[in-house]
Amino acid sequence: MKTNSKRFWELPHVKLGWWAVGLAAASFVLQFAWSILPGGAWLSFLCGLAGGVVALIAITRQQERSWLVYLSILPMLGVFVFILAEFLIPH
Repeated sequence: MKTNSKRFWELPHVKLGWWAVGLAAASFVLQFAWSILPGGAWLSFLCGLAGGVVALIAITRQQERSWLVYLSILPMLGVFVFILAEFLIPH
């Protein structure tokens, strides 16, 4: 019987997992390059949201269990927290 615990520490096995990791990495890079690239903050938010959604699809539908894919959900959560804070905390 093969266990899936080892798969957690491996690299992603499916294409959607790699897409999620790439979009999350692009979100991270664009977030720090927003002063150089016009519109970089919006691109960072979009990449963060897309990476999180793709990661959730890879986890639920294709049973991807890589730690990198789980880590790709964090930029999406950061975008949600930012949007929620914009609405809840007045300027």
